Amino acid sequence: MRIDRVRLFEVNLPLVHSFETSSHRKTGLTHVLVEVTDADGRVGWGEIASPADPFYGPETTTTAWTIAERYLVPAVIGPSWDAPEQLEDAWRRIRGHEFAKAGFSLAAWDLHARSAGVPLAGALGGTRTEVVAGVSLGIEPTLEQLLAQVARQVEAGYARVKLKIAPGWDVEPVRAVRSAYPDLDLHVDANGAYADTAETSAVMRALDAHGLTMIEQPYAPRDFVAHARLQAMLSTPICLDESVVDIADLQTMLALDAGRVLNIKVSRMGGLSVARRAHDVARDAGVPVWCGGMHEFGVGRAANVALSSLPNFTLPSDVSGSDKYYARDVVVPPVLAHEGVVPVPTAAGIGHEVDVDWVRQNASRTLDTTTAAV
Repeated sequence: MRIDRVRLFEVNLPLVHSFETSSHRKTGLTHVLVEVTDADGRVGWGEIASPADPFYGPETTTTAWTIAERYLVPAVIGPSWDAPEQLEDAWRRIRGHEFAKAGFSLAAWDLHARSAGVPLAGALGGTRTEVVAGVSLGIEPTLEQLLAQVARQVEAGYARVKLKIAPGWDVEPVRAVRSAYPDLDLHVDANGAYADTAETSAVMRALDAHGLTMIEQPYAPRDFVAHARLQAMLSTPICLDESVVDIADLQTMLALDAGRVLNIKVSRMGGLSVARRAHDVARDAGVPVWCGGMHEFGVGRAANVALSSLPNFTLPSDVSGSDKYYARDVVVPPVLAHEGVVPVPTAAGIGHEVDVDWVRQNASRTLDTTTAAV
């Protein structure tokens, strides 16, 4: 197999409900769609789901576009390959920029699966026919508005709710939601907003009393030691997200007992191949995993569903229906959940078709290697 053409499309989709984390509030997202075409005219799609601002991590839409245009596009055009891992070797010497790499990894896997006539889930080794989805809720202006959001998602059938927390918005919202929903699968995510202090320890102990499924990423990404100290004093499992960028980070987490649950994000880890390896390493260590999201459009969301079909994804994943976030998606049909469950597509590749005409007409910028020097 050989890729002869690459197209990039930068697309913005407004959110149906604004979303606030410990760092900022967003009302829409801009992602980059990656289309690759092989010598036989077969197409694969990927998505670079990097945020617009460097708050979750150092990458942004702007940096991802630059890396894609200057390094990744030239790397993937021309080489022959039989498996996606072989094509990924073409950019192995590029350090960092996992979000940008992930978009091309996903496109390669989609092309590979479509060429073989198999669904992406099957190509990855998935075993499930459906995936239990959870939802992630941002910080709201009031507890009443938060409870209204939780009620809406519970009524829609979602069995797991994740609450974003930050200093000053933590124990009280958790107490309110737990009081209203004593049996809800509930966990919290701080996105590294807390410092390792006695005050934080007191907050975490208070959260520990509310029967949470996990406390996700309380401290800064590189602070494995602080996470290990916190895990030792809590009964609630610590889940690491931003801390685990590669397999070496996962091995550090395991060695230090810095977390007992892993959030696997395709974008954060640089693609489907490394995400699958992380699943295997965690499975062998007895650590449950779930698939986190970056508010992906339909392309990336469909890939997350496929990944979540692997057997060690035993916790609800952030693969809720795209209609929860976007009034219009870039794929047809959109990714949909029914009673909190998403079916794993059985069609070849990601199982959804990109509305190419709409994407082309609405892209804020494009790159096409048939018309631009690469």
